Amino acid sequence: MNSSSAVVTGIGVVAPTGVTTAEHWASVLAGKSGLGRITRFDAGDYPVRVAGQVPGFRAAEQVPARLVPQTDRGTHFGLAAAADALTDARVNPQELPEYEMAVVTAASSGGTEFGQHEMERLYTKGPDWVGAYQSIAWFYAATTGQVSIRHGMRGPCGVICTEQAGGLDVLGQARRLLGSGSRLVLGGGADASLCPYGLVAQLSNGGLSAEPDPARAYLPFDADASGYVPGEGAAMLVIEDEAAAAARGATVYGRLAGYAAGFDPPPGSPRPPALARTIRAALAEARLAPGDVDVVFADAAGTPAADRLEAEALAEVFTAGGVPVTAPKTLTGRMYAAGAALDVATALLTLRAGVIPPAVPVTRPAAGPDLDLVAEARPTAPRTALVLARGHGGFTAALVLTA
Repeated sequence: MNSSSAVVTGIGVVAPTGVTTAEHWASVLAGKSGLGRITRFDAGDYPVRVAGQVPGFRAAEQVPARLVPQTDRGTHFGLAAAADALTDARVNPQELPEYEMAVVTAASSGGTEFGQHEMERLYTKGPDWVGAYQSIAWFYAATTGQVSIRHGMRGPCGVICTEQAGGLDVLGQARRLLGSGSRLVLGGGADASLCPYGLVAQLSNGGLSAEPDPARAYLPFDADASGYVPGEGAAMLVIEDEAAAAARGATVYGRLAGYAAGFDPPPGSPRPPALARTIRAALAEARLAPGDVDVVFADAAGTPAADRLEAEALAEVFTAGGVPVTAPKTLTGRMYAAGAALDVATALLTLRAGVIPPAVPVTRPAAGPDLDLVAEARPTAPRTALVLARGHGGFTAALVLTA
């Protein structure tokens, strides 16, 4: 299979902006934020008070009853999004060879909330109170495993742990699997770490915003940027070979035209950050020039230093202000392993609708190269989108999508 013949035929979304793809897209186009004060636990004693929480999600309505007590909230999201993606693609896994269907998901931490509750029982009541499902529910590969089992997808399955970049890395892996015999790949990411244990773990990287006002907490590329807001959710995509999708009459959202990954050098190194060369590598694989890109979905880390590095990379590749830039994740928070996968889903919806969705408006641009930040929905009929993601520790990824 040619690497550029992988297409997306199904999308499933569970996000702070909506628990279906349609709800999410409507919220994004309207600039309706899913950020708010943390309500899943009492965050009064924590420096971070704002998060992107999934509203109105009822696991019992989305997940088989026996799986609800056996799995973490993040896996619940992944199972729901996977089922929606398969339905959207009009795929019945029971009708396909089980060993020709693969599952690859991204994970950053595994079943954090489930693990916290089991550890609480261990420390307060003893080991006899720890449930047997702790051994699998906390595991970072739990979502891949449960999705594979539920749908009988027994082909090559795996999990990629590159934090925020993982949502793009799984799609690079999906293309490789299609080229090695898989007929269909279900790929994406799921994360849910909005619990005391999860939040404390996230605080260690120093990137979270302590701003208590949801409207001001996550302002990438703004002079008032103070960090990012954590989010939860899932996005899953059905990826197929373009010829096979056409043969069965599938609706195609877009093509995975080019992908590249890089790794930043350690602090103090004379080598430059990896983002610019990663962008160029993804464009080269797609056989496109910078001028062919109609919109960039930015990583938008929300910290002044990281934002400036991204702006400099974009200016290096596209010239300052040379391409429209958006960051819908300002409406959801950074969803870690699920974040970039959701950006890909949103970018594909952008290409189909012909409208670039906005990010939270920047009122005072940060110092550095100018960016053409999309503050209001822009109907420019884009045909090519570039999605960027950077993960904690230096992971970097870029994905080119074409209509």
